[in-house]
Amino acid sequence: MTAHRKIQDEELMGVAQDPEQALRLHWLLRTIADATSLDPNLREMARSVLSGGVGIKDAFRDPRYTEVVYQRMHEIRRAADEQTYAEQQQSKARFAEWDARQQADLDRERAERDAPVRGSGRTGAGGVAGGPGRPARR
Repeated sequence: MTAHRKIQDEELMGVAQDPEQALRLHWLLRTIADATSLDPNLREMARSVLSGGVGIKDAFRDPRYTEVVYQRMHEIRRAADEQTYAEQQQSKARFAEWDARQQADLDRERAERDAPVRGSGRTGAGGVAGGPGRPARR
């Protein structure tokens, strides 16, 4: 990532319908930016949006990026069409495991985002001013 600023979820509200969708979109962009198996142009797009260098709507309209997305969707569809029933079932099971891990990560992010703010700083991960399992000092 470059030295640019990092966008906040709120900056994605131009395309997201609510804060939850903005959180998921932000998370997805970070996932794409870090996925070495994806096309470099797609990863570049995600990094550009995350750094604030390109607006999300502009990125969605840029043919360099949309072409990569459509091409990848076609590849996924073709691979799915060529799977046997057993392979489809294995793929579904792997996806369910992956999805559960991703949901847990997203839940952690949501909890951090929604943690109460008291005084001049955020509370610890446990929501207690002294941190998780530690009482606040008075």
